[in-house]
Amino acid sequence: MTSTRTMQRPPAEVRYADELARLRDTDTAPKPPGWALSLDAARKFVVGDEKRGITKKFVGDPSLVDRALVTLATSRGLMLVGEPGTAKSLLSELIAAAVCGESTLTIQGGAATTEDQIKYSWNYALLVAEGPSPRSLVPAPMLRGMAEGKIVRFEEITRCPLEVQDCMLSMLSDRVMAIGELNGPDGMVFAQDGFNVIATANTRDRGVNEMSAALKRRFNFETVFPIADFDTELALVEQESAKLLERSGVELAPRRDVLEVLVRTFRDLREGNDRLTTVMSTAEAVSVAHAVGLRGWFLRGEVGSAADVVECLAGTAAKDNAEDLARLRRYLEQHAVRRKGDQWQELHRARHLLPG
Repeated sequence: MTSTRTMQRPPAEVRYADELARLRDTDTAPKPPGWALSLDAARKFVVGDEKRGITKKFVGDPSLVDRALVTLATSRGLMLVGEPGTAKSLLSELIAAAVCGESTLTIQGGAATTEDQIKYSWNYALLVAEGPSPRSLVPAPMLRGMAEGKIVRFEEITRCPLEVQDCMLSMLSDRVMAIGELNGPDGMVFAQDGFNVIATANTRDRGVNEMSAALKRRFNFETVFPIADFDTELALVEQESAKLLERSGVELAPRRDVLEVLVRTFRDLREGNDRLTTVMSTAEAVSVAHAVGLRGWFLRGEVGSAADVVECLAGTAAKDNAEDLARLRRYLEQHAVRRKGDQWQELHRARHLLPG
């Protein structure tokens, strides 16, 4: 594996290896078969425990985490649905790292996803030379997860064609994968204790490739909602953008007054009268805050200002709909000017920086 010093984003089991080790060493509660941690310890890993020095990693309803863990201890898969940017993927990664110590058995859903990428494929050189054999078999995440008793993460499952999604039916119901090309015991892979699936789907993709009723029955659905509280969202954006800026070589922490303007602007543009059609999520706010800090540091040697927010917002606002840029300009002209504070006035004055 690549050194963590050069990895842009190490997986959760690497980033929080010390915390996972502490939890495993002190975990005396009963564990579901095949799990690395008990439900209580896994919950603490995700939602945090100050007494044990375990950081809070998911900002959301703790009862959602409880229900998710209970689901995974059953024979049903877990489906996390919600708006883009509500940390569904982060939550699935954290839970997988806690339950089985590995979060990288991941399938990325898309229009080009095939059954081979879900189940298994073949080393064709060996296949031609020797014929079908366990040696020429190349396991994909589902086969590995079943054989090793681990959690498989299926990101954006509804972006896959319906027939590709349904290839998982027997794996989720009978807990077995048939490999038709192999004979005897090698032709059947039975799921080991600990195996299950966490899938995610965002509501913007609803109706693109609707899941079959049969596949839905094999999942418990949990909705991940956006962060409702302004202060909570601000604290999360500040925390995550500071981490990203530090990794990017920026020596100054982001300015809180600039972040307040940024987060309030995002909330207004996703909830107010001038709301945009593009996704103005917390994750997108972190990305823009990161860009603002980089822009200020590498161009001027400072931390970034409200004017940089306007520059960086332009690319976010114009992703899906050209009219969103006009809505953003109208917001800066009519609403930002009414807010009190130097950064709001700077945001208003920088409206000319928008393209077009």
